Amino acid sequence: MKNAVWESGTETVNVISKVFSGGGKNAMRIFIIDDEPDVLETLHEAVAEAAPGAEILAFARGQAALNALAEQGASPDLVFSDIRMPGMDGLQLAAAMKKAAPDARIVFVTAYSQYALEAWQRRVHGFLMKPVTAQDIRDTLAHLRLSVPPAPQDKLRVQCFGHFEVFWHDRPVIFMRKQSKELFAFLIDREGAACTSEEIAAALWENESDMKAAGERIRKIISDLKATLKEIGMEDVLIRQRRQVAVRRDLIDCDYYRMLEGDMTAVNAYRGEYMADYSWAELTAGRMHFQYRR
Repeated sequence: MKNAVWESGTETVNVISKVFSGGGKNAMRIFIIDDEPDVLETLHEAVAEAAPGAEILAFARGQAALNALAEQGASPDLVFSDIRMPGMDGLQLAAAMKKAAPDARIVFVTAYSQYALEAWQRRVHGFLMKPVTAQDIRDTLAHLRLSVPPAPQDKLRVQCFGHFEVFWHDRPVIFMRKQSKELFAFLIDREGAACTSEEIAAALWENESDMKAAGERIRKIISDLKATLKEIGMEDVLIRQRRQVAVRRDLIDCDYYRMLEGDMTAVNAYRGEYMADYSWAELTAGRMHFQYRR
Protein backbone atom coordinates (compact mmCIF):
# COMPACT_ATOMS: atom_id res chain seq x y z
CA MET A 1 0.00 0.00 0.00
CA LYS A 2 1.29 3.46 -0.87
CA ASN A 3 1.49 6.45 1.44
CA ALA A 4 -1.16 9.06 0.71
CA VAL A 5 -2.98 12.02 2.20
CA TRP A 6 -6.66 12.38 2.99
CA GLU A 7 -7.73 16.01 3.12
CA SER A 8 -10.76 17.25 5.02
CA GLY A 9 -11.46 20.99 4.77
CA THR A 10 -8.58 22.75 6.45
CA GLU A 11 -7.37 19.55 8.07
CA THR A 12 -4.88 17.25 6.40
CA VAL A 13 -4.48 13.79 7.89
CA ASN A 14 -1.70 11.38 6.89
CA VAL A 15 -3.17 7.97 6.16
CA ILE A 16 -2.39 4.79 4.34
CA SER A 17 -3.98 5.04 0.93
CA LYS A 18 -7.36 3.50 0.26
CA VAL A 19 -7.12 -0.09 -0.85
CA PHE A 20 -9.78 -1.79 -2.92
CA SER A 21 -9.86 -5.59 -2.97
CA GLY A 22 -12.72 -6.97 -5.01
CA GLY A 23 -15.29 -4.25 -4.69
CA GLY A 24 -18.14 -5.35 -6.91
CA LYS A 25 -21.47 -3.56 -7.02
CA ASN A 26 -22.83 -5.30 -3.92
CA ALA A 27 -19.48 -5.86 -2.20
CA MET A 28 -19.14 -5.64 1.55
CA ARG A 29 -17.20 -2.51 2.55
CA ILE A 30 -14.62 -2.97 5.30
CA PHE A 31 -12.63 -0.22 7.07
CA ILE A 32 -9.30 -1.15 8.64
CA ILE A 33 -7.56 1.39 10.90
CA ASP A 34 -4.12 1.24 12.55
CA ASP A 35 -1.42 3.89 12.95
CA GLU A 36 1.44 1.43 12.38
CA PRO A 37 1.99 0.86 8.62
CA ASP A 38 3.43 -2.65 8.98
CA VAL A 39 0.55 -3.75 11.20
CA LEU A 40 -1.96 -2.17 8.84
CA GLU A 41 -0.37 -4.00 5.92
CA THR A 42 -0.61 -7.32 7.77
CA LEU A 43 -4.22 -6.63 8.72
CA HIS A 44 -5.06 -5.76 5.12
CA GLU A 45 -3.52 -9.02 3.87
CA ALA A 46 -5.52 -11.04 6.41
CA VAL A 47 -8.81 -9.33 5.53
CA ALA A 48 -8.16 -9.57 1.79
CA GLU A 49 -7.47 -13.31 2.06
CA ALA A 50 -10.53 -13.98 4.23
CA ALA A 51 -12.88 -11.71 2.27
CA PRO A 52 -11.63 -11.57 -1.34
CA GLY A 53 -14.89 -10.12 -2.63
CA ALA A 54 -14.92 -7.20 -0.19
CA GLU A 55 -14.01 -3.55 -0.74
CA ILE A 56 -11.29 -2.68 1.79
CA LEU A 57 -10.41 0.88 2.79
CA ALA A 58 -7.34 1.33 5.00
CA PHE A 59 -6.55 4.32 7.22
CA ALA A 60 -3.78 5.25 9.67
CA ARG A 61 -6.03 7.56 11.72
CA GLY A 62 -9.53 7.22 13.07
CA GLN A 63 -10.40 10.75 12.03
CA ALA A 64 -9.45 9.96 8.43
CA ALA A 65 -11.93 7.09 8.42
CA LEU A 66 -14.68 9.39 9.68
CA ASN A 67 -13.74 11.99 7.06
CA ALA A 68 -14.08 9.38 4.32
CA LEU A 69 -17.46 8.38 5.65
CA ALA A 70 -18.72 11.96 5.83
CA GLU A 71 -17.26 13.28 2.58
CA GLN A 72 -17.52 10.26 0.30
CA GLY A 73 -20.58 8.53 1.74
CA ALA A 74 -18.42 5.41 2.19
CA SER A 75 -20.40 3.84 5.01
CA PRO A 76 -18.73 0.57 6.14
CA ASP A 77 -20.40 -2.73 6.89
CA LEU A 78 -17.55 -3.75 9.15
CA VAL A 79 -14.73 -1.88 10.93
CA PHE A 80 -11.49 -3.37 12.27
CA SER A 81 -9.76 -0.76 14.41
CA ASP A 82 -6.73 -0.48 16.65
CA ILE A 83 -7.41 1.05 20.08
CA ARG A 84 -4.21 2.93 20.97
CA MET A 85 -3.68 5.54 18.24
CA PRO A 86 -2.52 9.17 18.15
CA GLY A 87 -5.32 11.72 18.25
CA MET A 88 -8.67 9.94 18.18
CA ASP A 89 -8.23 6.51 19.76
CA GLY A 90 -10.23 3.43 18.88
CA LEU A 91 -12.72 3.85 21.73
CA GLN A 92 -13.52 7.39 20.63
CA LEU A 93 -13.73 6.24 17.03
CA ALA A 94 -16.22 3.51 17.98
CA ALA A 95 -18.47 6.05 19.70
CA ALA A 96 -18.33 8.38 16.69
CA MET A 97 -18.80 5.56 14.21
CA LYS A 98 -21.93 4.33 16.00
CA LYS A 99 -23.48 7.75 15.39
CA ALA A 100 -22.27 8.19 11.83
CA ALA A 101 -22.81 4.59 10.67
CA PRO A 102 -25.08 2.88 13.20
CA ASP A 103 -25.32 -0.35 11.18
CA ALA A 104 -21.54 -0.85 11.03
CA ARG A 105 -20.12 -3.77 13.00
CA ILE A 106 -17.04 -2.72 15.00
CA VAL A 107 -14.23 -5.08 15.98
CA PHE A 108 -11.22 -3.91 17.97
CA VAL A 109 -7.76 -5.20 17.05
CA THR A 110 -5.11 -4.62 19.71
CA ALA A 111 -2.02 -5.96 21.43
CA TYR A 112 -3.33 -4.89 24.85
CA SER A 113 -5.77 -7.29 26.50
CA GLN A 114 -6.53 -4.84 29.32
CA TYR A 115 -8.82 -2.97 26.92
CA ALA A 116 -11.15 -5.93 26.52
CA LEU A 117 -13.58 -4.99 29.31
CA GLU A 118 -13.92 -1.38 28.17
CA ALA A 119 -14.34 -2.57 24.60
CA TRP A 120 -17.28 -4.78 25.53
CA GLN A 121 -18.76 -1.96 27.60
CA ARG A 122 -18.79 0.08 24.40
CA ARG A 123 -20.91 -2.70 22.88
CA VAL A 124 -18.53 -3.42 20.03
CA HIS A 125 -19.03 -6.61 18.07
CA GLY A 126 -15.67 -8.27 18.60
CA PHE A 127 -12.17 -8.09 20.05
CA LEU A 128 -9.09 -9.59 18.35
CA MET A 129 -5.53 -9.81 19.63
CA LYS A 130 -2.63 -8.98 17.33
CA PRO A 131 -1.24 -10.41 15.16
CA VAL A 132 -4.47 -11.10 13.29
CA THR A 133 -4.67 -13.98 10.81
CA ALA A 134 -7.03 -14.63 7.91
CA GLN A 135 -8.65 -17.39 10.01
CA ASP A 136 -9.35 -14.84 12.76
CA ILE A 137 -11.15 -12.71 10.20
CA ARG A 138 -13.10 -15.71 8.84
CA ASP A 139 -14.16 -16.65 12.38
CA THR A 140 -15.27 -13.07 13.01
CA LEU A 141 -17.31 -12.96 9.80
CA ALA A 142 -18.93 -16.27 10.70
CA HIS A 143 -19.68 -15.08 14.25
CA LEU A 144 -21.26 -11.90 12.92
CA ARG A 145 -23.08 -13.91 10.23
CA LEU A 146 -21.63 -11.75 7.49
CA SER A 147 -21.30 -13.43 4.10
CA VAL A 148 -18.75 -12.17 1.61
CA PRO A 149 -19.58 -12.91 -2.04
CA PRO A 150 -16.61 -13.91 -4.17
CA ALA A 151 -15.04 -11.23 -6.32
CA PRO A 152 -16.38 -11.42 -9.89
CA GLN A 153 -13.06 -12.66 -11.28
CA ASP A 154 -12.58 -15.27 -8.55
CA LYS A 155 -13.20 -18.89 -9.43
CA LEU A 156 -12.32 -22.11 -7.71
CA ARG A 157 -9.56 -23.78 -9.73
CA VAL A 158 -10.06 -27.51 -10.15
CA GLN A 159 -7.48 -29.93 -11.53
CA CYS A 160 -8.90 -33.20 -12.90
CA PHE A 161 -5.97 -34.34 -15.06
CA GLY A 162 -3.74 -36.69 -13.09
CA HIS A 163 -4.71 -36.51 -9.43
CA PHE A 164 -7.75 -34.47 -8.41
CA GLU A 165 -6.87 -31.22 -6.65
CA VAL A 166 -8.70 -27.99 -5.79
CA PHE A 167 -7.02 -24.58 -5.45
CA TRP A 168 -8.12 -21.20 -4.13
CA HIS A 169 -5.87 -18.27 -5.04
CA ASP A 170 -3.19 -20.82 -6.06
CA ARG A 171 -3.26 -22.50 -2.65
CA PRO A 172 -4.56 -26.06 -2.22
CA VAL A 173 -7.93 -26.35 -0.51
CA ILE A 174 -7.68 -28.61 2.55
CA PHE A 175 -10.78 -30.77 2.95
CA MET A 176 -11.98 -31.97 6.34
CA ARG A 177 -12.05 -35.59 5.21
CA LYS A 178 -11.06 -37.59 2.13
CA GLN A 179 -14.67 -38.44 1.31
CA SER A 180 -15.61 -34.73 1.20
CA LYS A 181 -12.94 -34.26 -1.44
CA GLU A 182 -14.10 -37.37 -3.30
CA LEU A 183 -17.71 -36.17 -3.27
CA PHE A 184 -16.62 -32.84 -4.74
CA ALA A 185 -14.67 -34.70 -7.42
CA PHE A 186 -17.76 -36.77 -8.24
CA LEU A 187 -19.89 -33.63 -8.57
CA ILE A 188 -17.25 -32.08 -10.85
CA ASP A 189 -17.29 -35.26 -12.96
CA ARG A 190 -21.07 -34.90 -13.29
CA GLU A 191 -20.48 -31.50 -14.96
CA GLY A 192 -23.05 -29.60 -12.92
CA ALA A 193 -25.82 -32.22 -13.17
CA ALA A 194 -27.83 -32.74 -9.97
CA CYS A 195 -27.00 -35.95 -8.08
CA THR A 196 -29.18 -37.92 -5.68
CA SER A 197 -27.98 -39.66 -2.53
CA GLU A 198 -28.44 -42.98 -4.26
CA GLU A 199 -26.16 -41.97 -7.13
CA ILE A 200 -23.52 -40.67 -4.73
CA ALA A 201 -23.66 -43.81 -2.58
CA ALA A 202 -23.34 -46.05 -5.64
CA ALA A 203 -20.20 -44.18 -6.72
CA LEU A 204 -18.47 -43.77 -3.36
CA TRP A 205 -19.45 -47.12 -1.85
CA GLU A 206 -20.09 -49.66 -4.59
CA ASN A 207 -21.23 -52.44 -2.26
CA GLU A 208 -23.33 -50.34 0.10
CA SER A 209 -26.69 -52.01 0.81
CA ASP A 210 -27.93 -49.97 3.78
CA MET A 211 -29.18 -46.85 2.02
CA LYS A 212 -30.45 -45.30 5.24
CA ALA A 213 -26.97 -45.41 6.78
CA ALA A 214 -25.46 -44.23 3.49
CA GLY A 215 -27.87 -41.30 3.43
CA GLU A 216 -26.76 -40.21 6.91
CA ARG A 217 -23.11 -40.41 5.89
CA ILE A 218 -23.75 -38.43 2.72
CA ARG A 219 -25.51 -35.67 4.66
CA LYS A 220 -22.49 -35.44 6.97
CA ILE A 221 -20.05 -35.37 4.05
CA ILE A 222 -22.07 -32.67 2.26
CA SER A 223 -22.14 -30.62 5.47
CA ASP A 224 -18.34 -30.93 5.80
CA LEU A 225 -17.86 -30.01 2.14
CA LYS A 226 -20.06 -26.96 2.52
CA ALA A 227 -18.10 -25.89 5.62
CA THR A 228 -14.81 -26.21 3.74
CA LEU A 229 -16.10 -24.09 0.86
CA LYS A 230 -17.56 -21.53 3.28
CA GLU A 231 -14.14 -21.02 4.87
CA ILE A 232 -12.88 -19.58 1.57
CA GLY A 233 -16.09 -17.72 0.77
CA MET A 234 -17.09 -20.11 -2.02
CA GLU A 235 -20.05 -21.93 -0.49
CA ASP A 236 -22.17 -20.81 -3.44
CA VAL A 237 -20.29 -23.34 -5.60
CA LEU A 238 -22.46 -26.02 -4.01
CA ILE A 239 -26.18 -26.20 -4.86
CA ARG A 240 -28.61 -28.22 -2.72
CA GLN A 241 -32.23 -28.56 -3.70
CA ARG A 242 -34.90 -31.24 -3.26
CA ARG A 243 -32.48 -33.80 -1.80
CA GLN A 244 -30.10 -33.34 -4.69
CA VAL A 245 -26.71 -31.69 -4.88
CA ALA A 246 -24.71 -30.17 -7.73
CA VAL A 247 -21.94 -27.68 -8.49
CA ARG A 248 -22.12 -24.34 -10.27
CA ARG A 249 -19.88 -24.55 -13.31
CA ASP A 250 -19.78 -20.75 -13.66
CA LEU A 251 -17.81 -20.48 -10.39
CA ILE A 252 -15.27 -23.13 -11.37
CA ASP A 253 -12.16 -22.98 -13.58
CA CYS A 254 -11.61 -26.65 -14.47
CA ASP A 255 -9.16 -28.21 -16.92
CA TYR A 256 -11.71 -30.93 -17.82
CA TYR A 257 -14.46 -28.39 -18.52
CA ARG A 258 -12.13 -26.27 -20.63
CA MET A 259 -11.14 -29.32 -22.65
CA LEU A 260 -14.81 -30.12 -23.30
CA GLU A 261 -15.22 -26.55 -24.56
CA GLY A 262 -12.39 -27.05 -27.08
CA ASP A 263 -9.66 -25.13 -25.23
CA MET A 264 -6.51 -26.40 -26.93
CA THR A 265 -4.32 -25.52 -23.95
CA ALA A 266 -6.41 -27.88 -21.83
CA VAL A 267 -6.49 -30.52 -24.56
CA ASN A 268 -2.68 -30.45 -24.81
CA ALA A 269 -2.36 -30.62 -21.02
CA TYR A 270 -4.21 -33.94 -20.93
CA ARG A 271 -1.73 -36.84 -20.62
CA GLY A 272 -4.13 -39.76 -20.39
CA GLU A 273 -4.87 -39.61 -16.65
CA TYR A 274 -8.12 -38.32 -15.18
CA MET A 275 -8.93 -38.28 -11.45
CA ALA A 276 -6.52 -41.17 -11.00
CA ASP A 277 -7.47 -41.75 -7.35
CA TYR A 278 -11.10 -42.70 -7.97
CA SER A 279 -12.32 -45.92 -9.57
CA TRP A 280 -15.72 -44.46 -10.49
CA ALA A 281 -13.90 -41.93 -12.74
CA GLU A 282 -12.68 -44.71 -15.05
CA LEU A 283 -15.75 -44.42 -17.29
CA THR A 284 -15.02 -40.75 -18.02
CA ALA A 285 -11.30 -41.50 -18.28
CA GLY A 286 -11.97 -44.21 -20.87
CA ARG A 287 -14.19 -41.92 -22.91
CA MET A 288 -11.55 -39.17 -22.82
CA HIS A 289 -8.79 -41.58 -23.79
CA PHE A 290 -10.80 -42.80 -26.79
CA GLN A 291 -11.58 -39.26 -27.93
CA TYR A 292 -8.34 -37.42 -27.20
CA ARG A 293 -5.52 -39.98 -27.04
CA ARG A 294 -6.13 -42.16 -30.13
